[in-house]
Amino acid sequence: MTFFWITAGVLALTVTLLLALGLRAPRNRTAEPAAAYDLRVYRDQLREVEKDLARGVVSEADADRVRAEVSRRILAADAALQDDQVALDADKGAPKLVAGIIALVMLGGSFAIYLQLGAPGYGDLALAERIEMAETARADRPSQEAAEASLPEPSPPENASPDYVALVAQLRETVAARPNDLQGNILLAQNEANLGNFRAAARAQSQVLRIRGEAAGLEDYINYADMLVLAAGGYVSPEAEAALRTALSFDQTNGTARYYMGLMLAQTGRPDTAFRMWDSLLREGPEDAPWISPILAQIEDMAFRAGVTYQIPDIGAGRGPSAADIDAAGDMTPAQRMEMIEGMVGGLSERLATEGGPVDEWAQLIGALGVLGRTGQARAVYENAIEVFAEDTRALDLLLRAGQRAQVAE
Repeated sequence: MTFFWITAGVLALTVTLLLALGLRAPRNRTAEPAAAYDLRVYRDQLREVEKDLARGVVSEADADRVRAEVSRRILAADAALQDDQVALDADKGAPKLVAGIIALVMLGGSFAIYLQLGAPGYGDLALAERIEMAETARADRPSQEAAEASLPEPSPPENASPDYVALVAQLRETVAARPNDLQGNILLAQNEANLGNFRAAARAQSQVLRIRGEAAGLEDYINYADMLVLAAGGYVSPEAEAALRTALSFDQTNGTARYYMGLMLAQTGRPDTAFRMWDSLLREGPEDAPWISPILAQIEDMAFRAGVTYQIPDIGAGRGPSAADIDAAGDMTPAQRMEMIEGMVGGLSERLATEGGPVDEWAQLIGALGVLGRTGQARAVYENAIEVFAEDTRALDLLLRAGQRAQVAE
């Protein structure tokens, strides 16, 4: 870290010195001031008058008159020359002042900017080290219990009806007396959440998962994860992550689970991965999906943290098949639709292998193979595409997102 400050200081001082030397460089030392030239001419005129008087060309009276006029001009030219010298001396001092201002701005300004954007006290970190630090932060992050304990106890909403609050209290007592009542726990979880008691709602939802056991499905785990995150004030705990991963095992495309997984990655030092996940959700849409608004509120900051120059895409622009594909598949049996998809994938794969194509088509093929369960083929296409577009950063980013959706890329 000391080496960094020494290097930065030397570079700043060197640039300042070069600029100051440029300002002090002589502009045109051969140029004669106009007043000095006039003085020389007037003195020559006085000498000529004396010569003319000695030769008798002019009278004594005329000579006196010319001497007086030329002397007046000499005095005026001498005063002008003195003014020029004062201005020249002031001009010589100006570069010193400008050089001082430049030094102050460069050194002070650079330090202020670094304090704002940099991380004083920390050395540079390679990508592998940053990823390792993020994994450590993820593994060592606080539990759900610790997160809840750090927050104040929730209070019921001010506009809650006293009758409704009383009914929920009665429901709590009923469920406490019948802990294995599935419907009672479902109702309790929902109503506790309605009152903003997300801790109690999460506890009731955990009982729903316990009672249902292996029969618990996607919505059960999504609701549980959602309540845990809300109970922790927006923090995605290890317990919430586990529920989200279970939900994704039912449906890898679930938007709520993917949004919260992106939030967890952002909280544990992986804004790059979080950004890619959220960008994919925006492109898939639809516009009225509940995760779109929170993503829009955060994704530009996430892109900045990930080092990406980003422009928010059209919501839902990259979602699903075309209208023509939907119309063509409308009257088909499941077997016929699968056959059509297989044909489209096969044709695209053959064309890209023989003729090549834009990165969007490579990403489409990787995603389609992943949906069909052909993970090995999807991985081969992904690795081939990475080689083809190795020099195109935008293309690599698009391929990485497609590979992640197909589960063939980290």
